[in-house]
Amino acid sequence: MALHPKKMDLSLGRLERLLNQMDNPERRLPPVIHVAGTNGKGSTIAFMRSILEAAGKKVHVYTSPHLSRFNERFRLAGKLVTDERLSETLERIEKLNDGQPITFFELTTAAAFDLFTQVEADYVLLETGLGGRMDSTNVIPAPLGCVITPISIDHVQFLGNTIELIAFEKAGIMKPGTKAVFSRQKHAAMDVLEKRAAQLGITPFVGGQDFDGYPERDRFTYHDLNGLEDLSAPGLKGIHQFENATTAIAALKHFGVELTTDAISKGVAGTQWPARMMPLPGLLQNSLAPHSDLWLDGGHNVAGAQVLAQGLGDLNQRQSRPLTLILGMLANKDVEGYLRCFQGLAKNIIAIPVPADDMTTNAGSSPETLSEIAANQGFASTYASDVKSALQLVRRDAPQRVVICGSLYLAGDILLENKTPPQ
Repeated sequence: MALHPKKMDLSLGRLERLLNQMDNPERRLPPVIHVAGTNGKGSTIAFMRSILEAAGKKVHVYTSPHLSRFNERFRLAGKLVTDERLSETLERIEKLNDGQPITFFELTTAAAFDLFTQVEADYVLLETGLGGRMDSTNVIPAPLGCVITPISIDHVQFLGNTIELIAFEKAGIMKPGTKAVFSRQKHAAMDVLEKRAAQLGITPFVGGQDFDGYPERDRFTYHDLNGLEDLSAPGLKGIHQFENATTAIAALKHFGVELTTDAISKGVAGTQWPARMMPLPGLLQNSLAPHSDLWLDGGHNVAGAQVLAQGLGDLNQRQSRPLTLILGMLANKDVEGYLRCFQGLAKNIIAIPVPADDMTTNAGSSPETLSEIAANQGFASTYASDVKSALQLVRRDAPQRVVICGSLYLAGDILLENKTPPQ
């Protein structure tokens, strides 16, 4: 962090200079699938990884941020990188950098590329960190394909305050001659993406137009120009995960990966991705009334709140229980917009702090502030010093539904508290 430039500027020059000193590992990778978007990137990558592994493929994955351990950002042929391999790689790259300005994410991305050359694999799944056009991951010269998941408003201080401006940044991962898959998008975003694709000579494969997927009874139907496939339901909870699974399948097929229906179905059903409408049995749930259910979700913008609220609404139709949100959010997030998504669904809000972390570049909103905002929107609200104290405030006279939400940083802390860190 001491090497981080004084002013945050999105550029590729610093990383390109460092990669040149490293003999350009980004040019020596297995076929790369590059993923950008505002919401659903991690889940879509998780579905692709699970499907590829069900088909017997070895897959490298680079995602961010991590939840509980820094190692989570680097998955080498299916396994999280070891402390020893990661430490050796980081120390070697830091020496090559020789004290020159470099951001945390740029150095981390350089480490990922280097690590991916150390272990054999069939594919690399690469998630952008921020935006796309000037994101550190965008030094890949010729990806196998690009995926753009749903675009919404987030990181406005870096990407712009309109859907069109943000879509322009996300569209920047597309390269001439590269295939592209777009999830279903708002019209304003799709217009920008399709215009950029046309400029590059790309005919995109578009959700809701060239492919689609939806739940049917307890199954999942996927269809594209080649016909229908009857599949197992996604392993990740929430109706929105059918959309992410659909995009994942479409991308792998469009990029020429040969897959059997059995591998797709097995992969979709077996997908795991922590802190995305994730049931949280164990130590923390034990403090609630018998037969209560506890959930964890790291969505931190309005679009994330919308899909969480939709999932909880569907859950409530099947089994109605009083809903309490235990909420922690960073100060730069749209708390009012986030909470509006739960009006009429949740009655109680208990605000808690987001844990401090050297890599949390923005401070958390104080629990008092979050509680006041919730009260102004008509929720019964209070605040607590931590999650255990918050759970003590939940009613115990009947089964309850409790969701810990609002921040991936908070989610990582909760997974450690519950002794269920990602593996």
